[in-house]
Amino acid sequence: MQNFPWDNHSSVSEFILLGFSRDSQINTILFNIFFFLYLSTLVGNGLIVTLIHLDSRLHTPMYFFLSVLSILDMSYVTTTVPQMLVHLICQRKTISYVGCVAQMYIFLVLGITEGWLFSVMAYDRYVAICYPLRYKVIMTPWLCGAMAIFCGLWGISCSLVYTVFTMRLPYCGPNEINHFFCEVPAVLKLACADTSLNDQVDFILGFILLLVPLSFILASYVRIFATILKIRSAQGRLKAFSTCASHITVVTMFCGPAMFMYMNPGANASPERDKKLALFYNIISAFLNPIIYSLRNKDVKRAFLKLTGSSKASE
Repeated sequence: MQNFPWDNHSSVSEFILLGFSRDSQINTILFNIFFFLYLSTLVGNGLIVTLIHLDSRLHTPMYFFLSVLSILDMSYVTTTVPQMLVHLICQRKTISYVGCVAQMYIFLVLGITEGWLFSVMAYDRYVAICYPLRYKVIMTPWLCGAMAIFCGLWGISCSLVYTVFTMRLPYCGPNEINHFFCEVPAVLKLACADTSLNDQVDFILGFILLLVPLSFILASYVRIFATILKIRSAQGRLKAFSTCASHITVVTMFCGPAMFMYMNPGANASPERDKKLALFYNIISAFLNPIIYSLRNKDVKRAFLKLTGSSKASE
């Protein structure tokens, strides 16, 4: 019998994560794919953090938030992928009750923090494009740090609500989670009680944590595009828009699938679809973020060339 402050009735001491397939050959292929994606994510995001730290020209609010995003992405995938890789090649695919709670909470903290960080990054672009002469006065290091801390505090507090409401329910068997990690919608399917209250709480929190920051982002970009259209030169408009294109892309990749997952009633959820959505906003987006931000960014390329000692860095 496993007892916790919010649950005195659970008889499940561990869960089994079913993952993607029971076929060992398919799992071997998936292991190689996800291992590559995981290493590439760590290297790509780690390189961005390193470049921003070493190059003084990148010590600006925009790149500060980008470095925070990269750190979140590395932590985000590390919460789920190493365990998934072990389960792909091992027969035993269990996770303890405590381990499941911890994974769920940490995953939510990082995900919610990242979602709100996107709205802060949109505000940064809004100030940079709409008030360029006051940019350094408004976006002070103190304000940037305060906004990053605010995002983290939102993640810590709201994740606690999600986790407590999920794990307060009795789990008396079966204990097979049809997912590759302990995500709220998948775990709720195993509860030996009515989950309608959880569905309502998840929808309300999803509204607050996804639609509210998305509204801030949308409002920022309405003002940004209105300002860009007033720029007379086509080259100036293109340059201004290019600074926002990367952010719009990563927001769409992350928030779209996450919103569909957490604001969809539990009864309508499909395990196979949910796993694909989770792969997208947990692994694929973290893998693509450094690529999206670096391919179109001359400052990052210049910092990389300088770090590697390339002669092009001085051009």
